[in-house]
Amino acid sequence: MSGAEGKTITIKDVKGKVGVLLPGLGAVSTTYIAGVMAVRKGLSKPIGSLTQMNHIRLGRRDENRNPLIKELIPLTDLNDLVFGAWDLFEDNAYESALNAGVLDKELLDTLKNELSGIVPMKAVFDRNYVKKLDGSYVKKAQNKYEFAEQLREDIREFKSKNKLDRLVMVWCGSTEIFIKPSEVHQTKEAFIQGMKDNHRDIAPSMLYAWAAIAEGVPYANGAPNLSADFPAMYAFAEEMGVPVAGKDFKTGQTLMKTILAPGLKARMLGVDGWFSTNILGNRDGEVLDDPESFKTKEESKLSVLDQILQPQLYPELYEDLYHKVRINYYPPRKDNKEGWDNIDIFGWLGYPMQIKIDFLCRDSILAAPIVLDLALFMDLAFRAGFKGIQEWLSFYFKSPIHAPNLYPEHDLFIQLLKLKNTLRFLAGEKELTHLGLDYYL
Repeated sequence: MSGAEGKTITIKDVKGKVGVLLPGLGAVSTTYIAGVMAVRKGLSKPIGSLTQMNHIRLGRRDENRNPLIKELIPLTDLNDLVFGAWDLFEDNAYESALNAGVLDKELLDTLKNELSGIVPMKAVFDRNYVKKLDGSYVKKAQNKYEFAEQLREDIREFKSKNKLDRLVMVWCGSTEIFIKPSEVHQTKEAFIQGMKDNHRDIAPSMLYAWAAIAEGVPYANGAPNLSADFPAMYAFAEEMGVPVAGKDFKTGQTLMKTILAPGLKARMLGVDGWFSTNILGNRDGEVLDDPESFKTKEESKLSVLDQILQPQLYPELYEDLYHKVRINYYPPRKDNKEGWDNIDIFGWLGYPMQIKIDFLCRDSILAAPIVLDLALFMDLAFRAGFKGIQEWLSFYFKSPIHAPNLYPEHDLFIQLLKLKNTLRFLAGEKELTHLGLDYYL
């Protein structure tokens, strides 16, 4: 098909088995895997997944063409997904899901045979980057380059053993300490030398991203880690023809912000302050109890409001906004996170008002369909010949990666329009502007 600026897009055949590789076999990964298995058996519905449940409008409103996304675009069937993972604990997917405590044991027991067959590969792990976790099921190597090569070998073996046609990788591991891009991240050559020199600014998640790209595997980053978000990795992805996306799954509190903040801005309502606090007790909460890991998450969460509200354009409304984010580890909550927001707003003539949100959400339940959609859309991007940054998938991330000369788009509704217009483009359909004047002129 012919696309924007005369480019021709050919989507390769969707047939075949697709391996979904997951660094981290914890709450999110096991909830995703068990959920897909349950859907395949007809035990439940894929609620929360755009690829499985969302319709997309085509053409004029009076044409009434609204197919499911999966009917418009050839996406891999759920029965053709094969799951693999790495973890620093040896528990199989069934045991890990029981430990996570997200899904009912009755459901997990129904899926026990399949889940028990998913045994993680040994992880590349360094406690210097995730200080609240430790495990012995880890790889050994002389340097980080050797670790990356071991991961590449894992990828090749997994593909061969399972007779797979394609692969994707979605990072579902823990939040690492905050790392700023440095010289080692600027070029492919510098990064390779940095791996050989055990450079301290190269974290384990970067090794997974490098290994994926080196093996021609699309990579999506579900944590706020720097991971693949730097020039050397972008250039490598372009060179290898591999799509990359990220970062940090948009699930609970930030999802609410990207829904509400565009609404306040649309009505030109001012915001004096936005105080956000979270309590959660899963492995993610334990990791974020470390200040250095929390710094990484904080940077991701704080960036949202500034880009949506654009205080440089609307100083009278948002220039003095005080934005505070807290995350507190509270073991009794387990995976059931609570996000509480107090928002001080003002309206006509400056009169103050307040909004309060108390979102008692289930973190992994919200994240699991994101993993599914990203796996299918990243495979689609690969088959369509897309490479490098996939900004059209910003809809799924708190801190979406983007071209260096652009600012990130955080408005959820603009992100959704971008995603659906990309799908329309791939299907050879007209992109929507919602202008609508032709109905009346």
